[in-house]
Amino acid sequence: MALSNNDVFKKLRVAHKLRDDDIIKIFELVDFKVTKSELGAIFRKEDHPKYKECGDQFLRNFLNGLIIHLRGPLPPKKTDKPYKKNKNE
Repeated sequence: MALSNNDVFKKLRVAHKLRDDDIIKIFELVDFKVTKSELGAIFRKEDHPKYKECGDQFLRNFLNGLIIHLRGPLPPKKTDKPYKKNKNE
């Protein structure tokens, strides 16, 4: 039986010992707005009337934010200077 996005999200929350405030801060790292009530709906049981399915975009943004949270932001890329020909060539 395959895991749903909600199951994956719940397991990551438990594994990293994250609270709702921590999760909201992780989403802010990727400029994704989430409320505590949205998180509560996602973490509910499937048979609950206020249950909300965790979409792919939601989980993807969480994973991207979690990477930044754990590793830190990517260092700026070094830009190579364009190749300039010598005047003598």
